[in-house]
Amino acid sequence: MSTVSDQVLDTVADGSYHAPHDVLGPHQQADGSWVIRARRPLAKTVTAVTSDGRSVPLTHVRGGVWEGATDTQPTAYELVATYDGGPDFRSDDPYRHLPTLGEVDQYLIGEGRHEELWNVLGAHVRHFTGVTGVSFAVWAPHARAVRVVGDFNGWDGAAHAMRSLGSTGVWELFVPGLGAGTVYKYEILTPHGDWILKADPLAQAAEVPPATASVVTESSYTWGDGDWMAARARRSPTDQPMSTYELHLGSWRPGLGYRDAAQPLIDYLTEVGYTHVEFLPLAEHPFGGSWGYQVSGYYAPTSRFGTPDDLRYLIDRLHQAGFGVIMDWVPGHFPKDAFALARFDGEPLYEHPDPRRGEHKDWGTLIFDYGRNEVRNFLVANALYWFEEFHVDGLRVDAVASMLYLDYSRNEGEWEPNIYGGRENLEAIRFLQEVNGTAYKRYPGIAMIAEESTSYPGVTAPTSEGGLGFGFKWNMGWMNDTLVYFQRDPMYRAHHEGELSFSFVYAFSERFVLPISHDEVVHGKGTLFTRMPGDHWQKLANVRAFLAYMWGHPGKQLLFMGQDFGQLSEWSESRGLDWWMLDQPPHRQLLDFVGAMNRVYREQAPLWSRDSDGAAFRRLGEPSWNPNVIAFSRVDHHGNTVAIICNFSGTPIEDYALDLPAAGEWTELLNSDAQQYGGSGVGNLGVVHADENGRATMVLPPLGVLWLGKSAG
Repeated sequence: MSTVSDQVLDTVADGSYHAPHDVLGPHQQADGSWVIRARRPLAKTVTAVTSDGRSVPLTHVRGGVWEGATDTQPTAYELVATYDGGPDFRSDDPYRHLPTLGEVDQYLIGEGRHEELWNVLGAHVRHFTGVTGVSFAVWAPHARAVRVVGDFNGWDGAAHAMRSLGSTGVWELFVPGLGAGTVYKYEILTPHGDWILKADPLAQAAEVPPATASVVTESSYTWGDGDWMAARARRSPTDQPMSTYELHLGSWRPGLGYRDAAQPLIDYLTEVGYTHVEFLPLAEHPFGGSWGYQVSGYYAPTSRFGTPDDLRYLIDRLHQAGFGVIMDWVPGHFPKDAFALARFDGEPLYEHPDPRRGEHKDWGTLIFDYGRNEVRNFLVANALYWFEEFHVDGLRVDAVASMLYLDYSRNEGEWEPNIYGGRENLEAIRFLQEVNGTAYKRYPGIAMIAEESTSYPGVTAPTSEGGLGFGFKWNMGWMNDTLVYFQRDPMYRAHHEGELSFSFVYAFSERFVLPISHDEVVHGKGTLFTRMPGDHWQKLANVRAFLAYMWGHPGKQLLFMGQDFGQLSEWSESRGLDWWMLDQPPHRQLLDFVGAMNRVYREQAPLWSRDSDGAAFRRLGEPSWNPNVIAFSRVDHHGNTVAIICNFSGTPIEDYALDLPAAGEWTELLNSDAQQYGGSGVGNLGVVHADENGRATMVLPPLGVLWLGKSAG
């Protein structure tokens, strides 16, 4: 008769026992002998065959649980089960293996300080002496039981119940014989007695949507970007050129996966002269129409475009070609899909339990519980995961404002103040400080970029000074003001000069990125081209002037795909860009202009080396005054200077007098009105001369921008 109670045996038999390893597998008895127990329902006989050839017959006890005694400790063994009318089934015993999480791992998880969480939670192929299999580990503290289900067990998890590791809330099981490609989910018994199916929050691969299961993966990729990574660690992106091409991979050139896109993307970035590419979110998401911003698998690159190693290949190729890679990251909210993070173990877990803090009604999504150690750890480690495993050079953090404020998009009575009575989400602020501090500590040379749309102070200030610790902040104010200005007919712009000049007041209060992003070319807003006033020629001239002003303005630059050749139709994730437009000479010329502008930008250190240094910037305006003209200069660490002179009126301005920062010859580096770019060809024959006082007289082209350069000495 078994020493295990019938009640326990029954729960072990149906896979609902929280500690199946305490019953199944090998166990020493009080008299020093050993017993092996196994669950094999419907078997005719069950025998344990040890690695040294001994056979230990097992006897059926109850409910499909078998046991057998042996005098000596069984080492490695396999279970052989026979069945009436079916073949014998021989397999290693999952319940003879020790936990794959050590005590230090469990302690760090409990503290919320495990910086390599992805290496211990989730599913991992393990190669032990004499056996290969997959270890599964998942955090589900409210669960009464957890089972692994998949193709390997016919989606019946009773034979693969996981063990609870106690107060950590982690459940664990090693299943011998499984490998990469295994499709699985977790079957969780909730406190209410319901079994629910969930994808693995730490899965590193997933099925192609609309399928939702997790997939075991094992990387075999060998990186070739060592030179890039070493150089990155020695420099700071703040004093490097950053001209970023933002793209949505699925609609850039539809049909291309990670590997297929590598060469065409490199060719395009090279042709147009960008320094970086920024991908809209590539983490797994169920709904393509979310553009990737409603994430279900934070550690799984979307399988729509290939495997995780395929993504590694794409990034590696980009690095070897000299391009930085930024990825959009969404720690601000997640969808309510039943298979994913929402009420993961039957209770609010990843989301804040109070709907006043845990739900975005506008977006129909849930908000992370940033005050919970394990949740904060999940997100911090996720950021580190993309840096460590995929070598990304930066993360653009989506919707930071929604994280910072408890009353974000909420009416009176729909939010709860913090402990000090304020509207700031103190837990989210702490999380942002931690993720930024940890990322910069571990990966020097990377960039953490905040999409923050308010005037929250110190977004890019160091955490040691109470700042959020970001490297850059998107300048949404500049974007809004500039677009409003340019949408006006040039006849009326003179009355609105302040819409442009206001940005100079705060341009150095943070380290900024100037974004014309995907958000500005959807939902009826039109494209950058269609938002410009005038006929086709004037629209193109305005776009060139806009971009030349943008690239000359202090801050790094970001431009969404299609805007560099003047796409007419709004972007949609469901179709590709209108590449046919490049067969139209005026639009090909616009792209040529952007390429020329990017190349000059990269060559001219004054345009990027001191972006956030107000001492390197100077407004120019003497002796002439014309409200349609915006002029300023920028200088690098060596005294080299670039002057940016913008005429946003629709007519040329002859004999325009302007005091430049230095006397002598100034070279025309760029003229947005040059004929080769589709302009009218108004200019200064490539050179502007300034007298001993720095005063120059020049011609300003209509709807045009001049870049003038002068070397030090």
